[in-house]
Amino acid sequence: MKKIILASPRGFCAGVDRALHIVERALEKFGSPIYVRHEIVHNQFVVQRFRNAGAIFVESLSEVPENSTVIFSAHGVPDSVYQEARNRHLRVLDATCPLVQRVHMSAKRHHEAGRHVILIGHAGHAEVEGHLGRLPANSMTLIRNVDDVEKLSFSPEIKLAYITQTTLSVAESQHIVEALRNRFPDIAGPARGDICYATGNRQGAVRSLCGQVQMLLVVGSNNSSNANRLAELGVEKGISSHLIDCVDNIEESWFEGIDVVGLASGASTPEDLVQDVVHWVCEKWPEVQVENWVTMQEKLKFPLPDELAS
Repeated sequence: MKKIILASPRGFCAGVDRALHIVERALEKFGSPIYVRHEIVHNQFVVQRFRNAGAIFVESLSEVPENSTVIFSAHGVPDSVYQEARNRHLRVLDATCPLVQRVHMSAKRHHEAGRHVILIGHAGHAEVEGHLGRLPANSMTLIRNVDDVEKLSFSPEIKLAYITQTTLSVAESQHIVEALRNRFPDIAGPARGDICYATGNRQGAVRSLCGQVQMLLVVGSNNSSNANRLAELGVEKGISSHLIDCVDNIEESWFEGIDVVGLASGASTPEDLVQDVVHWVCEKWPEVQVENWVTMQEKLKFPLPDELAS
């Protein structure tokens, strides 16, 4: 093996960075326990580190004692969860990514304008559940792919709009939107799309990197949508591609006959997990060259909630 090339940008996006700082500051300000509804972000190492610091992760607010502090994860939650928190007198710190909130607001505007909303996303994903729960029942239809578009049936008088999960494959979502526009020429949708900047940037970096490497390693958890999309890009480009939680998942046999390896990470992956992989490779092959493949620099930052800003 001769070279390992690191994709950049990689790792924490602005929404994840904000969410993690919310948990950190809440623990500092209010002490433990702090309750977090759902995993704050989809990375098992991040979640475990916060557990060790005194955060308690729950899937239902019924697990949170009254008058406690609860943080809503970066993926967003249905309106019913906000109402339940109010009813139970919980102090809420909302770590929903502002770009996810933007999609929530778009869905509500379309609904108020009398449009039925089509959501492009993965059933069961926390972000999708949040989107679906922002409108009354039967106001939104979830689709996953182009085949689902062909199955849609609406009366001609029904006005339509679409929104998307923010962590989808950029290329695949474009194909689905094209299919929607072909079937429903008057459908309304976002001018620049709902895929978040970080998802697009990381996919762009990996897409260009794949032309330079023979194998791709993506560091990220299995339940991370954006990390899975990065690993899929390697497969689409015809190279060996592996999604790994951490260095412990690496198999040395993967490197047989490989001279150049690409390394990327999902938007909720800590950088130290990436560097662990670099160190492992350098120990196995001391002569290996380490390079950075930088496609752009990200500077976006999101402010903390007012309760934690000072």
